[in-house]
Amino acid sequence: MKLITFMQGTAPSCGLALSDTLGVDLQVADSNLPDNWHALMQDLGRVHEIHDRLVPRTGELERSRLGGQPLPAPFFDLREMDLLTPIVLPSKIIAVGLNYRDHAEEQNKKLPERPMLFSKASTCLQMPGGPIELLPECKMVDAEAELAVIIGKPGRSIARENAHEHIAGYTCFNDVSDREAQYSDRQYFRGKSMDTGGPCGPWIVTPDELPDFGHGLDITCHWNDTLMQTSNTNQLIFPVDELISYISRTMTLMPGDIITTGTPGGVGVFRDPQVFLKPGDVVTVEIQGIGKLVNPVVEWVDGDG
Repeated sequence: MKLITFMQGTAPSCGLALSDTLGVDLQVADSNLPDNWHALMQDLGRVHEIHDRLVPRTGELERSRLGGQPLPAPFFDLREMDLLTPIVLPSKIIAVGLNYRDHAEEQNKKLPERPMLFSKASTCLQMPGGPIELLPECKMVDAEAELAVIIGKPGRSIARENAHEHIAGYTCFNDVSDREAQYSDRQYFRGKSMDTGGPCGPWIVTPDELPDFGHGLDITCHWNDTLMQTSNTNQLIFPVDELISYISRTMTLMPGDIITTGTPGGVGVFRDPQVFLKPGDVVTVEIQGIGKLVNPVVEWVDGDG
């Protein structure tokens, strides 16, 4: 399944993407369902039932739409809806640094002995297609393609062999990074938490659609037409199940929490010469089996100015 959050009137709503153009409003399909993924993820069985019941109608609906017929509820045209970040305001975003072998190699660093964790403010999240806004003084902003894991079931001290029980799904993530803030602060939080610096989406793909723990997926990042990063999640030093077990040893993982699993080699700061994002650029993160996350880069304009 592809789980989405879209704007319905003035409020976010939960839904499914049955195809690139056909969506389902889950609250219309079943008014007894909770209206947010934080709660829904703990009962994905009910969502699966709705999905399996409606999928057989996809071909019929696509044909009738081509014939000019309107879509009946609970279906809608995805192209006419604004997709939001699949998770709105997670309790935490836990990021993993230096977790691809090729990324360690481009820095001439030894592989870490244990995961290196840092956090991103949840207010950094940006929807698919939404702008990455650069402050005029930020001249060293980079992009990082990442596979993100969405937690579906709460847990503390999760055994590695039980990690799969706590995964709601996977999505594309762009860990936009202000390198000047990152290096001058000598820690990651400010440089990794800029508003709009966490594009995420376009949807969450449930684990049954992908290899175990998202292993063996091609991952790329383009800046405009330039391929900056190309790798595979088999390059992860610490795989998803190990990360869940390690992180949950310290803190309780909650439904909707996002774990970004690290970025491959090829980021702008480690190129010669270095390259950084500028207004007018378009960043595309693509992960095999999940999809594309596309965001334009613009200069932030102070609304009070």
